[in-house]
Amino acid sequence: MRQLSDECLIPVQTTGQKTALITGVTGQDGYYMSRQLVDSGVTVHGIVGPHDGLESVAIGEVSTHKVNLADADAVLALVRRISPDYVFHLAGVSSVATSWSRPVYTTEVNALSTTALLEACVRVQDDSGHGIALVNASSAEVFAGCANSPQNEDSRISPTSPYGASKALGHMMCHIYRSKGLKASNAILFNHESPRRPTTFVTRKITAAAAAIADGAQDSLTLGNLSSQRDWGWAPDYVDAMIRMARSGRGDDFVVATGTAHSIADFVAAAFAAVGIEDWQSYVKTDSDLMRPADSAVMVGNPTRAEEILGWRRTMSFEGIVAAMVNADRTA
Repeated sequence: MRQLSDECLIPVQTTGQKTALITGVTGQDGYYMSRQLVDSGVTVHGIVGPHDGLESVAIGEVSTHKVNLADADAVLALVRRISPDYVFHLAGVSSVATSWSRPVYTTEVNALSTTALLEACVRVQDDSGHGIALVNASSAEVFAGCANSPQNEDSRISPTSPYGASKALGHMMCHIYRSKGLKASNAILFNHESPRRPTTFVTRKITAAAAAIADGAQDSLTLGNLSSQRDWGWAPDYVDAMIRMARSGRGDDFVVATGTAHSIADFVAAAFAAVGIEDWQSYVKTDSDLMRPADSAVMVGNPTRAEEILGWRRTMSFEGIVAAMVNADRTA
């Protein structure tokens, strides 16, 4: 397991002994979420899938439960037993590319698991009188077909991929269960990165390649559309925003973004600059086969609502994010 320094973690104000349940606890966001909550004195339970490794979970501090999120009865039984104050739903297929190759699976995993969890929370809340705040990891991809930019909470939901459509269904289910009295919030997460981002994502592919090229272990990097733009932020900051949502005492939708777009070429340039290489074009090739279907329009989020209501602030610049990832890859 690669050890990350403590500056990757956002301090969370302690508010007394609470209990949280995290789905997807072994993923990038689940790692930072569990660390931040544990450090603030929250008792943390994590749901893991049958094939998830536990190397990214602090086993002594997080109680893990192997539960199939598509099994509504099993989800209800766990929520009833734990009786959490906070539920953070982070699990699911997180790749647009994967959703094109496995659209049915993506829809089942992302949409049905969200519904099962919402139903479990509202039933436990109604039966016990114990209030539960649920935060659903929605996605900027629900806005992929929206012509207006930057996107905010009122932007038109118009997904262009199976992934975006599956997240849109979960997003709307939160609205439905909010009307049933559950404090369900959608964290509309724009792209967010860290050294824990899997290498299947283009950002980590870039930083790993820059580190390898600088160390003489790789000759070149092949990418798709270099002009594609995204709004990239720092994963620990985005986890902090979700924790603030859970603690806000309300169910609402919040865009979590930086408000600034950068291209893939910008990301490549920053990664190579972090290892002292300015002429990155000499090492990068493009391949039309890597262009993904229905590539989104410019995706930029307006985080004003999260800033004003939650007091949320970003702590890392674009260049700082890329450099942190490259440095972690060089020391891995």
